[in-house]
Amino acid sequence: MKKSTAKKLLVALLAFVMTFAMAACGGGGDEKTSSGDGITIFNSKMEIQDQFEELAKQYTEETGVPVEVYYSQDTVAAHLATKYASKDPYTINMVDAKDIYTLAKEYGADMSGEAWVEDTDYAISVDDKVLGFPTCIEARGVIYNAEGIKKVTGKDFDPASITTLDDFKACLDSLVKGGMESPTAIMKEDWSLAAHYLQQVYEEREDPEAFIQGLYKGEVDLMKDEKFNALMDTFDVLKQYNYAKSSPIAAERDLSEQGLAEGTIAFMFGGNWDFAEMKKHDYIGGAGMMPVPQNVQDDYTGKLVGGGSKYIYIDGSEYTSEEKQQQAKDFLNWLVSSDAGKAFISDTCGMVSPFKSNDVECSDDLGKAVKTYADAGNLVPNYDYDPDDHYSVLGAEMQKYLADQCTREELAKAIQDYWANVTPVEH
Repeated sequence: MKKSTAKKLLVALLAFVMTFAMAACGGGGDEKTSSGDGITIFNSKMEIQDQFEELAKQYTEETGVPVEVYYSQDTVAAHLATKYASKDPYTINMVDAKDIYTLAKEYGADMSGEAWVEDTDYAISVDDKVLGFPTCIEARGVIYNAEGIKKVTGKDFDPASITTLDDFKACLDSLVKGGMESPTAIMKEDWSLAAHYLQQVYEEREDPEAFIQGLYKGEVDLMKDEKFNALMDTFDVLKQYNYAKSSPIAAERDLSEQGLAEGTIAFMFGGNWDFAEMKKHDYIGGAGMMPVPQNVQDDYTGKLVGGGSKYIYIDGSEYTSEEKQQQAKDFLNWLVSSDAGKAFISDTCGMVSPFKSNDVECSDDLGKAVKTYADAGNLVPNYDYDPDDHYSVLGAEMQKYLADQCTREELAKAIQDYWANVTPVEH
């Protein structure tokens, strides 16, 4: 073979190899476009990780589409930011509602035309695009164990009998008198203290947005705010009867959940997600939820705070192919409409479905309680627009208050200073 012919063949071969390599890499630029070999899911709800992985296997067996479910203990926004920085995002992302207005607004695929949209009142739209798929309905309040209370008092417990803080304290005193030395528990976690308990200070008012804007502008004096003081009065009572009162910041969530499940603790502030932890122990039955009792009687008396929770968006960036986006949409529609998907939400995970067509009964006691409040229209809407560091920064301040390391005045100032020095969240 002549050298010139061999050289031409070599050049042609190299060109073919380079073209093939560029095609395999999405064109040879900086893009990394996901191929159609299945979908990845980021799950931010730790208590359902095992169940979610089993559902993924079932879906793969039924459809042939590979599905992998991942969980991270990092904060949602930080974890997903690293995935986008590495140009390798998940196909489906389970996030908090506030993240739909930031992450999904930038990266989310429009789901406006999907069948499930008409089946729920909890979808989130941004700029006329449906970007947030609601996973469940969750609510916050005081969890009680009616069986544990009855064992001490000898009487059936009626949560409707407790509407004020004075009612609540009288109940706690009767439990102490009956031998339950410390009838309450308080979770020390920053997300529970700031993203759930303190959050109600913002939510239980006629115009939460106006109140938050007042905090941003430094115009709010919390020590003169009736709702702040009412909720902190209740928090003080929870502290007073706390089983871990001597070392509240060392209290392990598992032990608190165990005491509540087994009836050695009667009350704990939390949400229906706590049942997943309670049922790991020797649950005696009788768990329910009631509103946080306050001596202030207003439009929020008798209501839990809650609504759509843990929203899903589909990555619509250049890193996820249209084929994968369609696979993700198909998966979400299957989750809503199939018998397996309905059972996964309501029975397997014991969550409250946000979809009207799901008639599978919620399998856990706290979920059933939340559904009762939701069906009756007795849920105060969540406020979903806190800055990303809200619960970590103010959670630490709430932990100080829990441990008696600061006064209420100092806590109020820390909260006001925080809001006055952060950038308002666009929504």
